[in-house]
Parts: sequence; C-alpha cells; structure tokens
Amino acid sequence: MYSIITNQKNWIESLAIDQVKALSNLPFVTNVVGLPDLHPGKTPVGVSVLCDNYIYPHIIGNDIGCGMGFFDTNIKFKKFVMEKWVSRLNNIKELCDIEYETDYDSPILDLGTIGGGNHFVEFQIIEKVFLKDEFQNLIKNRDDVFVLVHSGSRGYGQKIFSEFSEPKGFSADSFSAKEYLLSHDDALFWAEKNREIVADKLINYLGFSQKAEKIIDCQHNYIEKSENIYIHRKGAVSNTNGYVIIPGSRGSLTYIVKPAGDFEKTAYSLSHGAGRKWARSLCKGKISDKYNRDSIRQTDLKSRVVCHNTELLYKEAPEVYKNIGVIMDILKENELIEIVATLRPLITYKG
Repeated sequence: MYSIITNQKNWIESLAIDQVKALSNLPFVTNVVGLPDLHPGKTPVGVSVLCDNYIYPHIIGNDIGCGMGFFDTNIKFKKFVMEKWVSRLNNIKELCDIEYETDYDSPILDLGTIGGGNHFVEFQIIEKVFLKDEFQNLIKNRDDVFVLVHSGSRGYGQKIFSEFSEPKGFSADSFSAKEYLLSHDDALFWAEKNREIVADKLINYLGFSQKAEKIIDCQHNYIEKSENIYIHRKGAVSNTNGYVIIPGSRGSLTYIVKPAGDFEKTAYSLSHGAGRKWARSLCKGKISDKYNRDSIRQTDLKSRVVCHNTELLYKEAPEVYKNIGVIMDILKENELIEIVATLRPLITYKG
C-alpha cells in the first residue's frame, strides 16, 4: 500500500512516484507515504516507510541521523552586522579549521562540520508569529538571532552503511538487525551532538562567548520503532515528537510548525523541507544566465550566501527547490500542521 500527499500545484517527478511504488512492493512493507517534498534519489526522498518487524538500512542510506538543529544564539539582532559577519565567515575554508576544544571521544572524526551537498548553516530572525502562546512556550527572546544547522553523522554514517547495506534487509530479530540498530542509534546521538558543536563553533568564531541554546532538533534520516513496526524516514521528520522546523531553500522562509491531525495518514511523519525540483547535474545549465559571480551570493530576501564552491552555489540555488509555500499549503489543506512562526534568513553558510 502506498499514498502520496500532494495537490495539483505541486510537481512531483514520475521517477519518484515509481520509486515509492517499488518500496511498497518490498516484503514486510505495510505502508509507504510520499510527502509533498517527495523527489527521486537512490531511494526516494520525502517518504515514510512502515515495515512489520523488518528493517531496510538501504532506505536510510549513508547519512544516518541527518537533520535540522535550531538554536537561539543568544545574540541580539541589534548586534548583527551583515558585512562584518559575511567577511568573517568568508575567511573559513573548512569548519574543521576552526579551533574548538571538546572532551568528546567521538566516532565522527570530523566532528563539528556540516559536509557538502545540501547541508548548510543559516543565521535567521523571526519574521512573523502566528500562534502567540505556542511561540512563547518555545522561544524566550524574539529579538535574538537564531541559527539553523543542517548536517548529519558525517563519515560515521557512511561507515555504518557500508557494513549493513544489504538490499534484502534484515529481520528485526536477527543479529545483523540488532547490530545495525545499535550503531544506527549511536549515529543519531552523534549527529545531534555534531549540530550542537557546529552552532557553538560559529557563535564563538564570530566573537561571542555564549553557547547555542537548542530549541528544536529534527532528525530526518533514521529508523524509529513503534511496537513491532519500524518506521523508516528518508527525508521526513516525526510528527509525534513535538514541534518541527521545516526550511525551504536559502532564498525562502523557514517554518516552525506544530503537528496536528491524523498522524497515521502520513505514516507518522511530515515533510523535512521543500524538496528538489531538478537533479544537481542540470542546475547550472538552467540558471547560469540569471546570475553573475556576486548575484548568486544574494537572495530576493536580501540575505547573503557564503560559499567558496561556485558549482555548489548553482546546485543549491533557490530555483532548484520546490516552493516551500506550496508545501506548507498542502500540509495545511490536509490539516497536518499548524504554523507557529516563520523565520527569515540573514546569512546562509555552506561548507
């Protein structure tokens, strides 16, 4: 059984739909739900897959624990100076070059880094509050600068995946499944810790002594057990663990939402972002005429982008992603969320 939550305004590539169907035909799969941000990958991205006492590590892939950490920097917006911060961030070649003392004995060798691809760090401010009471329960200081970190378990997740990438999967009662899930859970812990360290490193690097205060952390590549059902989320976040943060592209707003409605309808999951429209190999050819060296580093929201990889700037441009407003509308139409607040980007940093 499978279903796809969408509407006529939302374009979903046929390959992604075919991939959802293929997942639904796997043994022990009881339900597959494609979310509005669905797009194709090695396995489809933007799906929640329910399996009866069975796990498929290949659905999750190598970036186990990839997700979004949302933090209050405890820096007042009045202390934000665009040119100063951009200049400072431009001096970073790699996040691993920033000195940061930690006592952690971590299996992530490059702890405190975000990686490439669609991973990013974004400094943001509150744009609009929709649910005042919910917002005040969640955020203490509306006038602060906030930071959103998108990263995962780095090379550690790849190491685990390389050991357990059997496409046939494993019975949940098997030795292999138990060993995988132990390593998987360890990767979840370190992925979340990695996001915390990235936030702290950048706050310190920008000249501030305070630590980041975690508000939300949403993992979107992982397996969660519920009785004998194993929920595989690939590019999807849980709708049963409280507030969720859903970003769009670097040129759009980010949404804080409260899950609502029929959790079972979406296989206990929500969208993790806007979802890609184009494969990375197509991006530069489609939009190279629109930008020059400087304009590709700015957005329509007057935010700035810091990235030393020009190819990556095109591969992750706002145009290559779906409209986050449409994604939100679909979730609202289906009564799956309530929007608490939106955030506007100031600076997006990509490693």
